[in-house]
Formats: sequence, C-alpha cells, structure tokens
Amino acid sequence: MTQIPAHIAIIMDGNGRWAQAQGQERVYGHVHGVESVRRILKRAAERGVKVLSLYTFSEENWSRPQQEVDALMELIVVSLRKEIDSLMENGVRLRTIGNTDKLPADVQALLKEAIALTADNSVITLQLALSYSSRQEITHAVKELVADKISAEAITEEDITDRLYTSGIPDPDLIIRTGGEQRLSNFLLWQGAYAELYFCPDAWPAFDEKAFDKALEDFAQRERRYGKTSAQLLSNE
Repeated sequence: MTQIPAHIAIIMDGNGRWAQAQGQERVYGHVHGVESVRRILKRAAERGVKVLSLYTFSEENWSRPQQEVDALMELIVVSLRKEIDSLMENGVRLRTIGNTDKLPADVQALLKEAIALTADNSVITLQLALSYSSRQEITHAVKELVADKISAEAITEEDITDRLYTSGIPDPDLIIRTGGEQRLSNFLLWQGAYAELYFCPDAWPAFDEKAFDKALEDFAQRERRYGKTSAQLLSNE
C-alpha cells in the first residue's frame, strides 16, 4: 500500500511571476492561485490526506505594495464567501495559524464564522497560515512559557510545541514548495524538523492534480528514518 502523508504543508510560491510571464498584474496570479487551492484540497482529500496546511500570507508579505496587499485581503474575503458551502459539503474543517489580529476586521470576522461553521467537519483539515512567521511563532511560545513561570530547567520540547499556533495538529510529513525556489522561507521551522521536502518548478497556479500526485509518489519512495510521522501520531489518538 502506498504511504500517504497524513499532513502536507505547501509553500504556494510563484503566483506573481506566473502572472507577469503572461503580461498580467501580479494579482492575476493570486486569483488563479485560488483555483489551485480548490483543486489540490479536493485531491488531497481524495488521497486520504488528513491535514493540508497552506502558506497563504506571511508576516513579511505586509511589506509588499499596499495595492497588492489590499487585493490579497479582498481575495481572501471573496474566496471565503464563495467556498464556505463547498467546505461544508466536502467535510473540510478550517483553521488558521499566525498573527491573525493584524488582518482587516472583515477578514477576521469571516474567518471566525467559517472556522465555527466547519468545526465539526472531519474529512480533512485546511490550515491557512495568515500573517504567519515561524520565528515570530516560536518567540510567542517562549513568551508564553515565561508568562506561565516555567523554570528553564523544566521546559521540554512538548512545552514549546503546546504553545505554538499549531498546537493539536500533528507535524507535517511532507512540505511542498512550488515556484522553483528551494527554501522554507520562515514556514513551520519547528514543526518541519523531520518533514520530507519536495521542490517543484511549477508556479502555484500551474500546480495541478498530476503535479500533486507526483509529489506523493516521490514521498512514497523515501525511507523516513527520524521522528514519528503524522500518520503514527494520528493513529495513537
């Protein structure tokens, strides 16, 4: 039986470059990137993946031109309103990680509504990283440890893990990055310690079901030697 990663995380890179290569504005790539999210979420659920984490908007993305940031925020709102019925029909549970308090009020409100509405869905969890920075996340966890007055000698890896944004979610088995770059870009640095890495040259809008299956096939051929997989962790629940 082919080994399927229980948790896949994706760095969705290349939207802007893909659009510019076609003579379009960068936002055009983000719009088409949403279509890829829809395709890959459906495919992941079909293949038995239990958690799909998407690097949607990084903390560093706030430094992009204001027009692009505004367009991205609007795209999140439009996409949530359009996709909520589909999330319910397909058993998708939505959750977010990141400093979401920085998001516009309308985005926060829609996210809270969608998270509450899909809370009991169990086919697959879609975890969106929004205003996310792994270093900031770890810093936040350390501050909580200090606030909880846990002595340095008593701190364990589990203490830190429990205070990360991803608390309660198994670590990713596979991290995919599209767009041709080969780096993690401040994404799930703690959680991805034992993840398999897969780099794809296709820009995110061009990343389709065939490309996703190819990543799964590559993963299945690897021999994982360190740490527990998400599948093992989920089986122990």
